[in-house]
Amino acid sequence: MSSFELDVHTHTIASGHGSTATITDMAKVAAAKGLKLLGISDHGPATLGGGRVSYFHSLAHAQKKRLGVEMFYGAEANILDTSGRLDLDDTTLKGLDYVIASIHKPIMKPGSMEENTKAYIESMKNPCVRIIGHCDDVKFPVDYLAIVKAAMENDVLLEINNSSLSPNGYRGDTKFNDLMILNLCKHFHYPVILSSDSHGTDHVGDFENAMKIVKLAKMPEELILNYSTNAFKMFIDRK
Repeated sequence: MSSFELDVHTHTIASGHGSTATITDMAKVAAAKGLKLLGISDHGPATLGGGRVSYFHSLAHAQKKRLGVEMFYGAEANILDTSGRLDLDDTTLKGLDYVIASIHKPIMKPGSMEENTKAYIESMKNPCVRIIGHCDDVKFPVDYLAIVKAAMENDVLLEINNSSLSPNGYRGDTKFNDLMILNLCKHFHYPVILSSDSHGTDHVGDFENAMKIVKLAKMPEELILNYSTNAFKMFIDRK
């Protein structure tokens, strides 16, 4: 099996919780693990202690390569409601390399399956959104067929979140939901992205839990974009 080349869902001290790591700290670990590309995706301002708008604007001036690792600077923006509204304005989002859109409690309260599904799908229509984060959360049930079809229509990746699948994960038992995502994407021959969701350096490039589900689903390697920096960058540039 090939080695992983990238991890694009990671958090630094700018996310305000669970991390004291700087961007350089994260790059050091990525370099040590042999990653070619590292994405920094700190939480948007609706998260308690999350990045301010000024922080995300400043990323335009950040180093594009650190310790031999190519750097992408993005955001994990919060979906605020069923209209798919995000907690960062479009001008800010357009200045980033990529955007992950996610639902978090208590920023958005769990709704019905229809409401949760609509929130994700509407957020995908924002041309800056390239990845939907952890839509496996059992507290936010969704229609996965509708989610996958919308992802395909809007050129958006769905992630398999390693943190969700950890034994002490706080999103509940997400295995069945992640299998749904993988099996549907395999059926439609549509790629996914694995993410560490590392808050700090401890889990950068760690997809151990995610790979257990990937193997269970017998997901083809060519549909997992972490194996190819070029394939990931081509996908990001498509929209």
